[in-house]
Amino acid sequence: MKLAICSATKGRPREFCVDEALAQALRVFWSKGYEGASLTDLTDAMGITRPSLYAAFGNKEALFRKALDLYEREKLCYMSQALDAATARGVAERLLRGALEMQASDCEPRGCLRVISSVACGVEAESIREEVIARRKSSSDALIARFEKAEAAGELPEHMNAEALSGYLIALLQGLALQAGAGASREELERLVETSLAVWPTK
Repeated sequence: MKLAICSATKGRPREFCVDEALAQALRVFWSKGYEGASLTDLTDAMGITRPSLYAAFGNKEALFRKALDLYEREKLCYMSQALDAATARGVAERLLRGALEMQASDCEPRGCLRVISSVACGVEAESIREEVIARRKSSSDALIARFEKAEAAGELPEHMNAEALSGYLIALLQGLALQAGAGASREELERLVETSLAVWPTK
C-alpha cells in the first residue's frame, strides 16, 4: 500500500510503503519498548521524516497502537489458533511451541512486546501500559473460558480450576519470553518447553 505524504523539506509529495514503515516501527518498539523508542529511532528505521510519521500515523502513541495491532495479528496468531485444540494439554502445547518458534526466530527481536510495554512506568507511557494490560486481560479471559470448558469436561484435577491453570500457563509463556529476551539459546528454550509439558497437570 502506497501513501503520498507532503514533505516539509522538499515541498513535494513523498511516497513510502505504509505497511513496511509500520513493520519497521514494530521492530523498534519490540526491541526498545515504548519508552525506549525515540522518534529519531522510529523515523530512521521507517525511512521517513517526522512530518510524514505524524501525517500517516498520528503521534507516537497512535503509532505504537497500530504496531501493537500488527504484532498481535501477525506474531501472536498462534494464540487464537491454540484455543481450538481438543484438550487443555493441546492448548498448552500449541501455545508453548508457538511461543518457542517466535522467540527462537533469527528474523525478529526477542522477548514479548506486551510484557516489555506493560512495565513502562513514565507518565507519558501510562496510557500505553493500561492499553497493554487491557489487551493481555482479554487474552487471559479467552484462555480461562477455554479451560472452563476443559474443567466442565472433567480434564482438570479436582484441586485445580480454570483460572489457576490459565495463570500458570501465562506465567510459563512470560517466563519463556523473558528467558529469550535475556539471550537464552533455542536449545535452552526447547528444554523449558519440554519440561513444562512434562509436568503439565492434565492429560
